[in-house]
Amino acid sequence: MHSWQQDLVPKTTRKKAPTKIPNEALLKDVEQRPDDYMYERAYRLGCSKSGIETVLKRLGISQKKDLGTSKNMPSKESQIPKQT
Repeated sequence: MHSWQQDLVPKTTRKKAPTKIPNEALLKDVEQRPDDYMYERAYRLGCSKSGIETVLKRLGISQKKDLGTSKNMPSKESQIPKQT
């Protein structure tokens, strides 16, 4: 039977668990450094910023930025290179 003749239904579930970013590692990172940006977390965990965003959303973590934290830190104190 041809694929165009089948009743195609979009898949809504995933059978394989996500493996790139371990939940425990991200939770530990959020606990240790709650005011870091997603790109800083991604650099430390060796993944993409959008991957961090996806896992934080999956874990139900939503954080508001504190304006007096990492953004105002001079670049010589930061251990992560700035992205331009």
